[in-house]
Amino acid sequence: MYKVRRLLKKAFTPITIMLIPHTDRKSISIKVPSIGILASVIIWCIGMGYVFSIAIDAVEYNSMKQKVSYYSEEFVEMKSTIAALRMAEAEFRRLFSFESKEKVLESIDTSDTGSIDIENLKQQIKLSIESIGEIKEYLRQQRDCYVSTPKGWPVSGGHITSFFGNREHPRSGDRQFHTGVDIAVDTGKPVKATADGVVSFANWSGGSGNLVGIEHGFGFSTYYAHNQKLRVRVGQTVKRGDVIGYVGSTGNSTGPHVHYEVWKEGKPVNPSDYLDGSA
Repeated sequence: MYKVRRLLKKAFTPITIMLIPHTDRKSISIKVPSIGILASVIIWCIGMGYVFSIAIDAVEYNSMKQKVSYYSEEFVEMKSTIAALRMAEAEFRRLFSFESKEKVLESIDTSDTGSIDIENLKQQIKLSIESIGEIKEYLRQQRDCYVSTPKGWPVSGGHITSFFGNREHPRSGDRQFHTGVDIAVDTGKPVKATADGVVSFANWSGGSGNLVGIEHGFGFSTYYAHNQKLRVRVGQTVKRGDVIGYVGSTGNSTGPHVHYEVWKEGKPVNPSDYLDGSA
């Protein structure tokens, strides 16, 4: 108790801040509790982190917007190339429909009406094919990232009974960090993968009971604990929405629920940020 009082006394010990103007005006003294300065610094750090995250999202959005604009222009060029090829094909079909060489020669229009330069057309086709390859690769990367990012709830019809962060353990009462969210739901409800991936663990895991772990790529992993029964095996490929187990109360559990965790780059993150599909 003495240590707590001493700590509180230090926390509320005032610190004097003096504002000294570069004029003849008197200096101003402001007394602020130590804990007030600490709280201000923490709030400033959180604010700056939020601003930086918004700035990073804006940069990524602008980069994607520029790429979409570039690919749109490429599609327009390809469309004009295809149109030119179709016009050339139609002209050749018209000419070759004549039965004799004489009629073909008589029907050829030799005036300059924007005729097709075959070599230039070949070059355009080559560039268009390369652009198509780049577009497909870009879209493939974006799709892979999308399907690998956890999205949605692992069970339907449930509600969160314990959130991510510090909490009192329901059994021991000890204060500890909760690395996921607990979603209460009826026993036997299907538990579904929230992203595409490969099952890395599917077995009994002590206090977690029957546990399923999935590696999704792009730094993401998800875990689903306390299952009554598992439906997948290690090494199995799963898609978002595939059933991987059934709700239970195995391990250290006070009732039927799913303990759901999302890990990114080897660290647990708040699953609530991904339940509605927002990353």
